[in-house]
Amino acid sequence: MDQATHNKIVSFIWGIADDVLRDLFKRGKYPDVILPMCVLRRMDAVLEPTKQAVLDTKRMLDEAGITEQRAALADAAGQAFYNTSRFTLRDLKSRASQQQLLADFEDYLNGFSPNVQDILDNFKFRNQLPTLSKADALATLINKFLDPDIDLSPAGIDNHAMGTVFEELVRRFNEDNNEEAGEHWTPRDAVRLVANLVFLPVADQLKSGTYLLYDDACGTGGMLTVAEQTLAALGTQRGLQIDSRLYGQEINPETYAICKADMLIKGEGENADHIVGGAEWSTLAHDAFPGQEFDFMVANPPYGKSWKKDLEAMGGKDGMRDPRFKVMHAGEELSLVTRSSDGQMLFLVNMASKMNHSSALGSRIAEVHNGSSLFTGDAGQGESNIRRWLIENDWVEAIVALPLNLFYNTGIATYVWVLSNRKPAHRKGHVQLIDASQWFKPLRKNLGKKNCELGPDDIDRICRAFLDFKETAESKIFPNAAFGYWKVTVERPLRLHSQLTLKAIETLRFASGDEELRAALYEEYGDDLFSNFDRIAAALERRLAEWGGDDDEGEDEEASATKKGLPEKKRKKLLDAKTWERDGRLVEVATALRETLGGELFEDHNLFRDRVDDTLKAACTKLPAAELKLILRAVSWRVEDAPRVIAKVHKAGKVRADPMRGLFDAEVAGNACVVEYEPDSDLRDTEQVPLLEEGGIDAFIRREVLPYTPDAWVNDSATKIGYEISFTRHFYKPQPLRTLAEIAADIVAAEKEAEGLLDGLLMAGAPS
Repeated sequence: MDQATHNKIVSFIWGIADDVLRDLFKRGKYPDVILPMCVLRRMDAVLEPTKQAVLDTKRMLDEAGITEQRAALADAAGQAFYNTSRFTLRDLKSRASQQQLLADFEDYLNGFSPNVQDILDNFKFRNQLPTLSKADALATLINKFLDPDIDLSPAGIDNHAMGTVFEELVRRFNEDNNEEAGEHWTPRDAVRLVANLVFLPVADQLKSGTYLLYDDACGTGGMLTVAEQTLAALGTQRGLQIDSRLYGQEINPETYAICKADMLIKGEGENADHIVGGAEWSTLAHDAFPGQEFDFMVANPPYGKSWKKDLEAMGGKDGMRDPRFKVMHAGEELSLVTRSSDGQMLFLVNMASKMNHSSALGSRIAEVHNGSSLFTGDAGQGESNIRRWLIENDWVEAIVALPLNLFYNTGIATYVWVLSNRKPAHRKGHVQLIDASQWFKPLRKNLGKKNCELGPDDIDRICRAFLDFKETAESKIFPNAAFGYWKVTVERPLRLHSQLTLKAIETLRFASGDEELRAALYEEYGDDLFSNFDRIAAALERRLAEWGGDDDEGEDEEASATKKGLPEKKRKKLLDAKTWERDGRLVEVATALRETLGGELFEDHNLFRDRVDDTLKAACTKLPAAELKLILRAVSWRVEDAPRVIAKVHKAGKVRADPMRGLFDAEVAGNACVVEYEPDSDLRDTEQVPLLEEGGIDAFIRREVLPYTPDAWVNDSATKIGYEISFTRHFYKPQPLRTLAEIAADIVAAEKEAEGLLDGLLMAGAPS
């Protein structure tokens, strides 16, 4: 089909929307009618020659009592789909009434095979019929699609050309409704780049045979289609017989319907069966292809989109056991679960879990992400763990920075991640970063936020930079470890003074939390809360039930808000007699300690703690360690030059001193020993130490920390590995400073402009 015929058909169908649907539907709803009608007309035309054979086969199967009829009917139709209704679209042209037409049209729709029913259901096409019928537009719509000026039968347009027409209609509708386009449609220029990055590096290694292609956020199927075409073209160039099997998953019902319909229209019934989707088919929560491996994978998943619903369905962050997102790596279980606010990286993980590790070619992946994929997530968190898992497995070949404003609904920075589990020898152990942000062609007219495109020369330039694998101004090559770091927790010793003051002891009354609430209740109910709770329990429950119902007149808004809407969890805790009993006991013990030790100031907390322990032992008072800690902390405060608080003492010779790890030589009670100090959480700090740091963590701490805080140490148990990728740092181009002459010239020009404006004002105000 030549371009003129193609344009004529597309324009004609496009015009039907304005001719028939205007004033009936919003423009954004046009594709909900036009696209399924386009599918129906094509299928109707394809099935017309075998219509009688299908009806005869249906009658024979019914008479024989055979219930499973799909294979036989599809065989009779000679297609992957069929229709057992006695009607064709042409039969419906002559209906006298809209009521009869609607009934017959519904009978016609009901006759289609289950795979077409799936498409219609996800299009929600039947929902549009009442509106069309009431407006007397259904007959007009059918007649328009039967117009002899557009022949949508196989005689007039082959499968490939029909697929091209359908895809063009999808593109136009998406551009026309561009505020939503980016959710399900990637510009073809970006798709072509992705396809080239997947196939070109292994073009010489392709062999005749079948290859499996996969998109886990396939939208309308554009990426799969272009990938299939690119692979076929490379095969043809090399004289190969290549067969592609397409697999996809899509949660949006309408876009899933478009994708599946496109496959059927192009005569790819088997591929259509491999497209799974609809609202219940989230890729993250419901993997449609568990255990399946693929040769090539492409995708542009949603970014910045919450996946909280999926996470809850999978058991939550702690309960999830999906093997895709909880993996063994470097001898430990690594959680790849990201923040619930953005699940984009999980689509890349899903693809990586489906790599083919048995074939010589392995698997190749190209997936589009926004900038957050490069750096969000702290060390040990999901996003960082994903980067670590991918890079340390040596799967990341390259990351390509794309131009801004390349997509329809966003101007943010986007990047193509290119992965392979069969890196060539010269790429092993390295990641290539390509800054292609300035390689684009401006559009004459913006399409939504899209104001540029990747022309053929731009795509070729990017692919050449990738294939050349050389250091240039726009191509940087790094060892894998260059993106990794240790997040090191640096501790400093706790230093305290202690004193058993009445004021400090009194704070223990409300040690269980909610101090303001408990203090207010204490004013009402007094010591009964601690010693006679049963007597006031009922009254307290009533009081809490009406909390916030008091007259708040005169209170400021913030104060009033704190009294209203008491959370159930907090209410239950306040009604728990054990919390009050425990706090009362703390006060009693602390008061008894004061009676014995007095209210003197202890400048050494270690001495104070020993005296407390001796006093409690003498009084045969046993306290849980947690309760004792509450008392000690309530009557102590930080002092910068106080002696360090000892947490643990090791006998000399049992443990070797290692100040870097918090093991210090000391003398306690006249005996040499090794001690560990209590860390001060307020002074706790973290450092990022590059994995490539010469001498590792110890060298970094000696150089950057100990000269300033000599008593600091590293908490090895808290050390985590993180990975992040900074394009800005690696491709930063400093702007040269302006010369003094340039600055002086600008000042003189500004002064002259100001003088001119002033003269103009004075002239305007002068009397005439």
